[in-house]
Amino acid sequence: MEMDEKVLIEHLKQTNPEFRQLFEEHLQYERQLEEFNQLRYLSSEQELMKKRVQKIKLRGKDRMAALLKEHKSRLNK
Repeated sequence: MEMDEKVLIEHLKQTNPEFRQLFEEHLQYERQLEEFNQLRYLSSEQELMKKRVQKIKLRGKDRMAALLKEHKSRLNK
């Protein structure tokens, strides 16, 4: 990740409530996935939950990327 992108992310975290919430949720889902990865064996229910968390995390990441792209395009105008 480039330095200017990190600055933009920090700016959006401070100024855009949706981005901030998505970022915080992303970190929470990352922690949940790490907990699943620490287990030697996952029950079928845990495996299903892990897959759900992965999908939700990816949707959030995609939305954050879209918000970042929108912000960059506004800056370049």
